[in-house]
Amino acid sequence: MNTPEVVGGLHAVEALLSHGAERVKRIQVAAGAADARVAAVATRARALGISVERVQRERLERAAGGLRHQGVLAWVKPRDRATEVDLADRVAAGATLLLALDGVTDPHNLGACLRSADAAGAAAVIVPRDRSAQLTPAAAKAASGAAETVPVVAVANLARTLRQLRDQGFWVVGLAGDTGGTLYDLDLTVPTVLVLGAEGEGLRRLTREHCDHLAAIPMLGTVGSLNVSVATGIALFEAVRQRQAAIRRGRAQ
Repeated sequence: MNTPEVVGGLHAVEALLSHGAERVKRIQVAAGAADARVAAVATRARALGISVERVQRERLERAAGGLRHQGVLAWVKPRDRATEVDLADRVAAGATLLLALDGVTDPHNLGACLRSADAAGAAAVIVPRDRSAQLTPAAAKAASGAAETVPVVAVANLARTLRQLRDQGFWVVGLAGDTGGTLYDLDLTVPTVLVLGAEGEGLRRLTREHCDHLAAIPMLGTVGSLNVSVATGIALFEAVRQRQAAIRRGRAQ
């Protein structure tokens, strides 16, 4: 029997009620909480037939186990893990923007990258099955609800997956600070996989070898690198910017 996961935070619980209410077993809210959004979450959960219990904040803190909860916790059935078949289905359905993370081990960074992926309309986040952060409750909390809309696909061999995506017509673009070309020199309007590595270590050699292009984010100050979640946001939204500009040009013609 699967042990229920604990999900905390307003964004994450609101997203669960919108996109995964069937997984929610029960909700606890802090007694006396005056936040209107907490009250709205409780009202919506009850309307969906989900049990809502008001408990003392100290009890909520213990149940959260260090998770930042903002006065609300949900006990949920663990989600079915996304598989390489799910990734193939998304590609077959017309996905044109994917994010791959190579060696990102901090679940909070994974969650922040997932949040940016959702905001930019990326169809999936791809991570290696080993030596990588997975979609834990901490990562889901950092994703602020994006874990309910963008699948995190753990693959056995990232290099092989990138090669398969290249064969399917994707350009694979790896971000690396030690290359001459910049992200802004590339055409990201075509089907694209953006690949980012952990801060400091960067992309592994085999991952780099399976990229069509390596590109850097121009650094004009004194720091030498950016946190992976910041770099992810920049890269994804450069793709968004280019694609929206291409749409506007098409309408103007």
